[in-house]
Amino acid sequence: MAGPHADSVMSATTCRSRAGLGPIPVRSWRPPVAAGCAYLALSVFMWWHVWSGHPTSTTLCGCGDPSLFTSFIEWPAHAIPRGLSPFYSTAVNAPSGINLLANTSVLTIGVVLAPVTWIFGPVATLNVASTLAPALSAMAMFVLLRRWVSWAPAAFVGGLFYGFSPFIVVALSWAHLMLGLAAVPPLVLICLDELLVRQRRRPVLIGSALGLLIALQFFIGSELLLIMAIVGAVGLLLVAAYAAWRQPDAFRERVHHAMVGLSTGAGTALVLLAYPVWFAVAGPDHFAGPVWPATGGSNGVATSTTLLRRYLFPAPGDSGAAHLDHMMGGYQGPILSDQYFGIGVVVVLIVGIIVWRRDRRLWLFGAIGIVSVVLSSGVNSVVWTPWRLLANLPLFEDIYPYRIVFVTYLAVAVMLGLIVDHTYWAVSRAGETMHDRTAGRAAGSLRPRLPAWSGAAAGAVVAAIALVPPAAYLAQTMPVTTRPVALPLWFRTVAPHLADHQVLLVLPARTGTSTNNDNPMTWQAVDAMRFAMVGAGGPSGILQRTGEERRGAAVIAAASAPPGVNEAVGPGDVPAVSRALRQWGVTMVVIPDQTDLPVYDQISSVTFAAALITASTGRRPIHKEDAWVWRGVASDPPAAFRSDARISACTHGTAVRGVTAVDAATNCVLHTTSG
Repeated sequence: MAGPHADSVMSATTCRSRAGLGPIPVRSWRPPVAAGCAYLALSVFMWWHVWSGHPTSTTLCGCGDPSLFTSFIEWPAHAIPRGLSPFYSTAVNAPSGINLLANTSVLTIGVVLAPVTWIFGPVATLNVASTLAPALSAMAMFVLLRRWVSWAPAAFVGGLFYGFSPFIVVALSWAHLMLGLAAVPPLVLICLDELLVRQRRRPVLIGSALGLLIALQFFIGSELLLIMAIVGAVGLLLVAAYAAWRQPDAFRERVHHAMVGLSTGAGTALVLLAYPVWFAVAGPDHFAGPVWPATGGSNGVATSTTLLRRYLFPAPGDSGAAHLDHMMGGYQGPILSDQYFGIGVVVVLIVGIIVWRRDRRLWLFGAIGIVSVVLSSGVNSVVWTPWRLLANLPLFEDIYPYRIVFVTYLAVAVMLGLIVDHTYWAVSRAGETMHDRTAGRAAGSLRPRLPAWSGAAAGAVVAAIALVPPAAYLAQTMPVTTRPVALPLWFRTVAPHLADHQVLLVLPARTGTSTNNDNPMTWQAVDAMRFAMVGAGGPSGILQRTGEERRGAAVIAAASAPPGVNEAVGPGDVPAVSRALRQWGVTMVVIPDQTDLPVYDQISSVTFAAALITASTGRRPIHKEDAWVWRGVASDPPAAFRSDARISACTHGTAVRGVTAVDAATNCVLHTTSG
């Protein structure tokens, strides 16, 4: 099947000669090795605060989404030696567990890097994955572009723009590995180029590779896979329509080869993914309906969109939002936009597509880029957008439209690599032509010959125009801000030696609406998941999915609120907490009481939370290793608590933490219970 760029790739040497762009050099191992080393060095610089310090105990933070992904990474390393399913975790969200394939569990990373986890722990694995992600993504784009360009630096520029784009850098700053590791899409394009255009290798072989890549992407991130499917379908239609219109004979000759390969790819993916896909959408503890349920009558996912002006002008800094993120447990550095391209790259693309308008690849990827921009605008309340057709369909309703911008980065990276390559060869050939003409003139001719490096200089200038604006934008957060993972003393000294089958409720707790409630997942992961824990990160732990324990979960979540939030207990709250603890099968409640923990690991009042748990269990806590611990929680129902309002009375005017304050409050509560 001939595509829009067939005359540029069917016979690379012939086409470059006809275009006067110079011959394609013999392939060498040196350019890819040099490119890979450069990408890796840049990635190490990006994560320098990790690798120059303590990579086993320092990462983005032991909070929020980084904590969630630390837990996801630890589970395969925990499950594989024990013969447990890597698809389902029983360590969190006790007693039911969570369906990892319905979550962003990045199983590919957890399984492949399990040896790192076994030796160095999950924090080190998170750091290794975060460091490799941009380098691998950039290298995949480099390999793709080397099929279409003959000047290796042009492929390097395209890989650099893609692998270290704001989309990938910002995703990794939140530990969103399912977005930050984007190496598969360029490799899929290589397979499609081989099947649709070059057709030099057996279609069954390439189709099988395509199916394997699709399966690999599913286990990295199914959301990007769905986005690839949407935009890929549009790209295939464009290629087929152009080929059938402009080259019908070639289209008929090539369509069988292409269909064999595509069918093989689909069949391979179906065999590999039939059970995992079923497990994700219909297996135990799958999500019924949207992964993130709508609130206030609107689909918040569908309205998470890009803004046209943000492609050219970066979003202004919001110190208030950054401060809130830092306190609640988000990225501790500057909060950046993931859709900033800059005016420079737009100018390069427009000029390049005008000057080299005969290169059909520029038109193809330009069209794909425009389609992705339109789709990433999501659902708009003012004007109709195409995403409305998909926003409420099963599976597609869970796609954040703004994330489709990753396709825009991919398309622009390809176009940038092609334009830089065209620039290099055009200037180089112009210099050779000028030399030939000058040699035929009189010796006194004043027309100078362009230096041999003029082509490279021109390519570098074009690359700089495109790369400098986004690079300058990202420089404000380079190297990425990191923090030591602060494990409370009790989790460092006591938790690793707990007896089996313990189910812990840890405050701050992942039981509903609290923001800093993912943090204990890091403590559990670092302790090699020696215990199960109530609550879960991500969409599994939201209040809407709590079930019969919802009211008790909401009260515990309120007690887990970060500093500065007022606490209160209403009628019936204490019995609700007591019922939730029994239904969850909690055997132990732990509340760290350390002033040296980061603010995102603190709760508003340890004293109030201790009084609440004491009233709900009827048990006095013990103070051990700077933590308050309730043992044997689910063994016997507590005595009836006579007055919910008494908790406020017992904690009013007392310090929010400390042995004296907690002892006084819990004694007061127990007196109320028995009095």
